[in-house]
Amino acid sequence: MKDKLQLYLDENLNNKTYVGFKKARYEVDRACCVSNALLYDLEEEKIGSNIDDFIKNNKEENKFQKLLFKYIDERGLKDSDVYNKVHIDRRLFSKIRSDSNYHPSKETVILLGFALELNEKEIEDLLLSASYSLPKNNVYDLIIRFCFIEGIYKIQDINDLLEEYKCKLFAY
Repeated sequence: MKDKLQLYLDENLNNKTYVGFKKARYEVDRACCVSNALLYDLEEEKIGSNIDDFIKNNKEENKFQKLLFKYIDERGLKDSDVYNKVHIDRRLFSKIRSDSNYHPSKETVILLGFALELNEKEIEDLLLSASYSLPKNNVYDLIIRFCFIEGIYKIQDINDLLEEYKCKLFAY
């Protein structure tokens, strides 16, 4: 298993199609720069909407919550089956279920994905629904992705792989 992971990491970390963090950050910074003249023009146009209106009109519903419980229902699981499997606190899980404004951490989303034994596409969708991803430019995220691809869902096995590469472990 470790040899297969090492091959996967080598192939993906050396793949030139993935933009490095510094270059990506530069592109974001460059794209976000707006000249004073442009800001003045925008102010003069009076777009007709303030920030509160923009947020109200563009805020999406909690897709994470809907997708999570869709996956749970599709698998015929009880809530306790899910949160007990990966040692998520019952109160936290209750908050996820009842609070439509709750935003989970990336680690919580990943743990829920392991509990549900999601495939790579499903975990990508669940992470995206919570505004996260598993980029292929760092070892931790590649190991997590590898586990979903290979069907490795036991936290101890995952932690063994993470520890091998000196990555942050899941607490349980």
